[in-house]
Amino acid sequence: MRIYLDENRKEPIAVICNKCKKELKVENGIIKEGCFCSDAQFGYFSKKDGMRYSFDLCEDCFDKMLKGFAIPAEEAEVTEYM
Repeated sequence: MRIYLDENRKEPIAVICNKCKKELKVENGIIKEGCFCSDAQFGYFSKKDGMRYSFDLCEDCFDKMLKGFAIPAEEAEVTEYM
């Protein structure tokens, strides 16, 4: 969950894990620790037609989510960070 200073939503002043409620470190609008950000929108042929879900997970909760997968997520090392 992201908290913004104003409605323009430029830079978050706080990011809180939606699962465990841990507040992640944010400095000058930049998240300074591991964070999984999800923004999923469902379309036709779904039970959630027209719904959009946004949430943030801390790295520990992300790891727990991955462990619950029946088929492991694909994993690859990157050499350039965004």
